[in-house]
Amino acid sequence: MTAAIQAQPDERIASKSLIDRLVVRPEIGALLGAVLVFVFFSVVTSQFLSPLGVATWLDDSSTLGIMAVVVALLMVGGEFDLSAGVMTASTSLVTAILATQAGWNVWLALLVSLAFALGVGAFNGWLVMKTGLPSFIVTLGSFLALQGLNLGVTRLVTNTVQVSGMRSTSGYESAGALFASTFDIGGTQFQSSIVWWIVVTAIAAWLLVRTRFGNWIFAVGGSQVSARSVGVPVVRTKILLFMGTALGAWLVGSINILRFASVQANQGIGLEFQYIIAAVIGGCLLTGGFGSAVGAAIGALIFGMARQGIVFAQWNSDWFMLFLGIMLLAAVLVNNAFRRRAERVRR
Repeated sequence: MTAAIQAQPDERIASKSLIDRLVVRPEIGALLGAVLVFVFFSVVTSQFLSPLGVATWLDDSSTLGIMAVVVALLMVGGEFDLSAGVMTASTSLVTAILATQAGWNVWLALLVSLAFALGVGAFNGWLVMKTGLPSFIVTLGSFLALQGLNLGVTRLVTNTVQVSGMRSTSGYESAGALFASTFDIGGTQFQSSIVWWIVVTAIAAWLLVRTRFGNWIFAVGGSQVSARSVGVPVVRTKILLFMGTALGAWLVGSINILRFASVQANQGIGLEFQYIIAAVIGGCLLTGGFGSAVGAAIGALIFGMARQGIVFAQWNSDWFMLFLGIMLLAAVLVNNAFRRRAERVRR
């Protein structure tokens, strides 16, 4: 036979289309949602795109975004932390009580509150791995314990449920300059928490997609048994993830106490669900093993834009909860669809 046989290209090395390359990214759905929300409120209200308006919704998104990013890493690792919201108040209270009631320098108080946060995070992670109980149950217990501790200690020390007076403490000015200052862009003041949000997102994204630890996070979130069989240190990875969530809570708590100079003992309750929702909107699956730090940051941005956009449009703020519910359901459906498409593309 003299007929030439044409070689068929190997499908394993065939170039993927742009759409196929995009759908494997967990954050693509959140990005599309953010564009829609941005365009909608830009049209509905003129305040949304004003310099002050941009500063407002970026500020609203920033502390939520910091926590959404670290919670996203934990969710990719297959766990939840329901104590994350109240932990932001706990760290603020530790710092404030030591600085205002015990007379400590703010920097030393911040270090002690950091040690406290990391200790609680390590304990949560250790207890989850030691007992095999769901992290939902373990951190719910931590949530209740911290809530009671916040109220009990604050009332015992101050006879109220509030600690104030931070501005008169030693070291407040220098600590505030780092955690709670502002910077000027075109005559508009932007909060430094926005910079912290960007920095935390960049570090988390690098850890997740560029390091061995990031591979471990995806592995333990996908299957602990399989991860352990290939040598992944499952216990260490999960404990570090819980400590990372606690570290984020300490950072947000430090920003809040140094910015507002006072803290209520019941602050932070309920915020843990907003962190989880932002992470889910950003592409994280509730089952673990799939997600994105950048996507979680975008999820928080959607929160901030929607919450402040509703205010600028002078609508009843109750509509925000309706928006939140719709966004959560839509995100779960979209994330599952993108996950299935991504699995087909990678085969």
